[in-house]
Amino acid sequence: MLWWKSNGGEYLQTKKLSPGDMKKRTGWYYLKEVILGVIGALFMVLLGAAIATFFVYKNHTPSVAEISSYRPPQTSIIYDRTGKIVLYKIHGEENRKVLAHDEIPNVVRIATVATEDKIFYSHFGVDFFSILRAMKVNVENGDMSQGGSTITQQLARNVYLNREKTLRRKIMETLIAFKIEKNFTKDQILDRYLNQVPYGSNAYGIEAAAEIFFGKSAKELTLDEAVFLAALPKAPTYYSPYGDNADKLVDRYQGILDQMAQLKLASPDEIQSAKKINILAKVQPFREPIVAPHFVFYVTEQLEAKYGRDFLERGGLKIITTLDCGLQKIGEKVVADGGARNVGYGANNAALVATDPKTGDVLAMVGSRDFFNPAIDGQVNVAIRLRQPGSSFKPIVYATAFEKGYQPETLIADEPTNFGPDGGGISYIPQNYDGKFHGVLPMRKTLAMSLNIPAIKTLALVGIDSAIDMAHRLGITTLNNRKRYGLSMAIGGAEVKLIDMASAFGVFATEGKRFQAHSILEIVDNSGQSYFDKTQGEQVIDVQVARKINSILSDNNARSAIFGPNSPLYIPGRTVAAKTGTSQEFRDAWTVGYTPSIAVGVWAGNNDSRPMHAGSDGVFVAAPIWRSFMDAVLSRYPNEGFVGYQAVAGDEKVALSQDQIDKLTQDQKDAEKAQKKADKKKKKH
Repeated sequence: MLWWKSNGGEYLQTKKLSPGDMKKRTGWYYLKEVILGVIGALFMVLLGAAIATFFVYKNHTPSVAEISSYRPPQTSIIYDRTGKIVLYKIHGEENRKVLAHDEIPNVVRIATVATEDKIFYSHFGVDFFSILRAMKVNVENGDMSQGGSTITQQLARNVYLNREKTLRRKIMETLIAFKIEKNFTKDQILDRYLNQVPYGSNAYGIEAAAEIFFGKSAKELTLDEAVFLAALPKAPTYYSPYGDNADKLVDRYQGILDQMAQLKLASPDEIQSAKKINILAKVQPFREPIVAPHFVFYVTEQLEAKYGRDFLERGGLKIITTLDCGLQKIGEKVVADGGARNVGYGANNAALVATDPKTGDVLAMVGSRDFFNPAIDGQVNVAIRLRQPGSSFKPIVYATAFEKGYQPETLIADEPTNFGPDGGGISYIPQNYDGKFHGVLPMRKTLAMSLNIPAIKTLALVGIDSAIDMAHRLGITTLNNRKRYGLSMAIGGAEVKLIDMASAFGVFATEGKRFQAHSILEIVDNSGQSYFDKTQGEQVIDVQVARKINSILSDNNARSAIFGPNSPLYIPGRTVAAKTGTSQEFRDAWTVGYTPSIAVGVWAGNNDSRPMHAGSDGVFVAAPIWRSFMDAVLSRYPNEGFVGYQAVAGDEKVALSQDQIDKLTQDQKDAEKAQKKADKKKKKH
């Protein structure tokens, strides 16, 4: 050390200095000492700031408990009734299915480590040499494009941070990586990474990536496929096989194989075989697969109402539906074929619903003849839309009459009848389809022959409210604004849904026991807990009432006078009940029919309610589609007959006379006036 002695300017020193040395020490030497001192002080300040920053950011990182409990969003999957055929996957941006450790093959682990982090099993979360290399590149390029992140850091970023390239995020990423490494094994970290990382095309996690790009499960991936997928996470959009840089993806794929060869992670033969493969040729076209789209979205709408869209997209639910894929395919074919034939009738669309009357299961739902055809509004599901049912509504009216004591043998007059003024003040004088009057006939005949005037008389007998009550008990969910409907409801003047009609006719099939139409059998959450959608049947009409309807609708002889003996409703060797319908101006054509094991409804027409050509009755436009479906599926079911009803002897109830019609009309008008007065009083108060 040196000391300055003031009385003689002498130095006390451990080493004697020359006058030249003194000159140097008194100039640059002391300036350098000051600079070094400042640098040392700055270093201490920066070190302190780094330590302070560490503790500040540490408090903003997730706790160990939060890291351990994190569950990534998982895709919910809709299946058919077997639980094996995937109909659709519900997800947000992240289409993901989480795999357990033993479901991820080693070839995927090896390819991923070789690509992303070759010293993964030896570092403690951060590779400082990679960071320094990345910093050098960033300085040279003047940006933050290089990160040098390990697999652990990428996991931290993907789960807990955004993808912004800032110093703050890098510090947070490093701190979280340390926590992850401290609390999880390397295998656990890699499993989480492989279930989390984005591969592009909405594929998050290795399972979704394997399914989207190769149409297989991750456990079935080969070496070349695993390497291909490992190449994607670095820049999923840039390296997408569906984008403009597919050649760059192939280069990266080849480079990863070279890296694996250097690291001896696969045999030379395996590497060479993989290098020769045209990997892009194995990638399947990108699509959002969907089976039975109208049914799928019908189910999805119900699930959203119950659980909310966000939970569906993230909850990883396994949804087992009622759909029978075999019946669905048949339904789609007959609707497509029949719909194409019906273009000649002026109808460009059709729909079909099949249910199991004994359970309420919706077995098939075809909402249009081509979901993907915008020219016919193909995505509109006509099976659940409001349409006028025409004469297919008549069995509900007659069932109401039978419940009130009328019988299939009750006589009723088919004659010109004035039912009084309708809502517009014009007398309602309906006609039959054939323009004729058939005199006094039993109700069996008038329903089987689908005569309009007796059906309207029957509705006048039982009352509109009673008929609506019957419809609701059978499963019709519309007809709720009762003031809208008049006697024309008997011949289909009130709007209903095809799915409701199939379900309602199914109640006749089960002799009065109603199983509400439903589309979901079971839901399994991502923890494996199962929830069953159990439906209980309810006896909603008397057995004898149902048997009377079954007897009439399956009586081919009774309807032959109008439909002929060989109409599409008659299936030789099978006992089948059926009813057609045609709305006014030929806007809708219907056929609904059933056996004890299956109920099927078919609609045909135009979505915008444009009239079909004159003469486009349900028996010509809808019935052939219904018949084609029944021909294809009835072999699956036993040839079950319907049990006969108990006839009531000596029933003297007869048709309404014109005087009785006039009285009923006046009573109805008086009731409407009284209701209007009551409504006015309510408004005043």
